[in-house]
Amino acid sequence: MTAATIQSPTTSPSAVRQALLDGAEIALLDVREEDPYAQSHPLWASNFPLSKLELQAWSRIPRRDTRIVVYGVHDGEDLAPRAAQVLRALGYTDVSELEGGLDAWIAGGGEVFRDVNVPSKSFGELVESKRHTPSLSAPEVQALIDAKADVVIVDARRFDEYQTMSIPTATSVPGAELVLRARELAPNPDTRIIVNCAGRTRSIIGTQSLINAGVPNPVAALRNGTIGWTLAGQTLDRGATRRAPAIVDATRRTAARTGARDIATRAGVRRLAHDALHTLEAPGRTVYRFDVRTPEEFADGHLPGFVNAPGGQLVQETDHSAPVRGARIVLADDDGVRADMTASWLAQMGWDVTVVEPVDANARAERGAVKVPAPEATPIETVSPATLAAWIETGDTAVLDVTASVNYVRQHIPGAWFAIRAQLGAALKTIPDARRYVLTCGTSQLARFAAVDLQTLLAEEGSDATVHVLEGGTGAWIAAGLPLEHGETRLAVPRTDRYRRPYEGTDNAAAAMQAYLDWEFGLIAQLDRDGTHAFRVV
Repeated sequence: MTAATIQSPTTSPSAVRQALLDGAEIALLDVREEDPYAQSHPLWASNFPLSKLELQAWSRIPRRDTRIVVYGVHDGEDLAPRAAQVLRALGYTDVSELEGGLDAWIAGGGEVFRDVNVPSKSFGELVESKRHTPSLSAPEVQALIDAKADVVIVDARRFDEYQTMSIPTATSVPGAELVLRARELAPNPDTRIIVNCAGRTRSIIGTQSLINAGVPNPVAALRNGTIGWTLAGQTLDRGATRRAPAIVDATRRTAARTGARDIATRAGVRRLAHDALHTLEAPGRTVYRFDVRTPEEFADGHLPGFVNAPGGQLVQETDHSAPVRGARIVLADDDGVRADMTASWLAQMGWDVTVVEPVDANARAERGAVKVPAPEATPIETVSPATLAAWIETGDTAVLDVTASVNYVRQHIPGAWFAIRAQLGAALKTIPDARRYVLTCGTSQLARFAAVDLQTLLAEEGSDATVHVLEGGTGAWIAAGLPLEHGETRLAVPRTDRYRRPYEGTDNAAAAMQAYLDWEFGLIAQLDRDGTHAFRVV
């Protein structure tokens, strides 16, 4: 991953903005790590860290002639030329650099946003503003629980998030499942349903989904989610396991299907028979195909060519799942509820969305997880865990772990240095010189690309040190029963690969949580200033 030798064309900020306004296909890629990206980026910029570009590009940008514009500066280095070189090597034919980078975007009056998944979060704020989505404060909900009122609390986040921290008595019902399963959880139409998430977006969208789909129960969002609950001084549960019923009564399913189809139609969603999917293919058009059911259902059988993106998370993380703005999105399920509800929101966010009519189970012929397409790295000499353990004992070997920093902190090979692949040059200034360097990550896939980069860097410095990759990565080391180390023991570069969300975990400062809520409240004004969102709330 050395500097580019081919000068890339440039695209002006005004041309990017015009493409967004025109609804043309464009992928605006911020190739910095996630933390600097989250500090400041345009609304429709997607985070594509240079460190992982080869592992993400083909799956996230499937059409090789997609118009791609890249930008990103780290520690004074413009990363865009290196990113453009990688993208061209991967077969992309329309790659340019953002003229003047992010600074030029800002200087030209372009709006920039903080945090991640900003299109979805700002859309959620707009929905609440336009539809006056009902909500209850944390003390009001606590009072209902204390009074043993006829109330059902549903958590619209992923199950793992719910298990980390949840509202007492809450049941896990990830976003796309809400309309399908709400009547099963609250069959009495007088039962109040309260929807929560960690902050605001998924509780707003979840609550409004139930209202839009005609669920007869009184519904409200928990205002400000678990953040609001914590700021109110109330206690959260840990490790809860309550899930929505897996089986839905036929009559209730029919009611859910009718409501979901109605709102999808009003939002402008198209439907198509499975055997007509080919009609969506056209030169110059990207088509994303998502199965919005649960991962377990997807693995049990799915339509060929589709990947799994549970509907609630797809609405929440559209910028990650579909980074090509202006692309077509096709959704599938097996019940006629979850795809329609998900599509209704994506359509309101300005996407061209089609729902595949449910098909017989025999048509869902593919099983298991879908392998993410990625190129093969240049071959590098590998070393077994046992041999590496012996080398470490001699004291002349440096181990570089290029996994995600959260994985490194959880567990890593004793003595290993955490490094970010795109910052290996900086890492070498911290890591003592060694006779050998061994690269690892969870599986060794990313480490193989990083090892090639390291070889080049060492050669440029005149070093005769050898570079190896740990066969099977840290996973193989663990499987061999070898010892592990934990914590931030050796950070060769700062942990900028992941932005610490103020709403995740259980140890966030109250000031950070309040600041996050204040930021969300200001998103509508930012949308107005930006003007490229194309949102339309029905």
